[in-house]
Amino acid sequence: MSTEADPLTDPLTGAVPASWGEPRSRTVTWYDPMVTAAGAVERSGLETLEAIRDGVLPPPPISVLVKMGVVSVEAGRVEFTCAVDESVYNPIGVVHGGLVCTLLDTVAGCAVHSTLPKGVGYTSIELKVTYLRAVTRDSGTLTAVGTVVKPGRRVAFAEGQVLDGAGKLVATASSSLLVFPLPT
Repeated sequence: MSTEADPLTDPLTGAVPASWGEPRSRTVTWYDPMVTAAGAVERSGLETLEAIRDGVLPPPPISVLVKMGVVSVEAGRVEFTCAVDESVYNPIGVVHGGLVCTLLDTVAGCAVHSTLPKGVGYTSIELKVTYLRAVTRDSGTLTAVGTVVKPGRRVAFAEGQVLDGAGKLVATASSSLLVFPLPT
């Protein structure tokens, strides 16, 4: 670990260059994720996602952090939205691809989750993402749709796509997911 002072800040005041402009902030508040996990153990995947959508169970913290929410859910298909702002920008002034990847991983996984019975979970094995256009805060609310291509007892396959606020395709993904019994 370096003990050298940051050359861009004043070591006594912590001041930053005026050219940086005024600082901005965003507050994130979430609920105990174990409440959601405990509620999921009592429900099928579809029932769990419906309970989150309907406010019966709290959303997982990642959903609040990236401003993502469930819009619709049915067996084998989910739709989420994600509001983007400059807090998720990368160094070149566009939304970081990792946010779009997270959204795609979520809808692919949740599409599979929507097909699973009570007591069965999943995790991503592989995710292939293709980015088609840059996203900025002016892109509007993103809509992501995940669909199951092939359900399975050990491995399931799903696809996802993300559209911007104008309905233009932003990115696509294909995913394979491991299906397993949840520990009791």
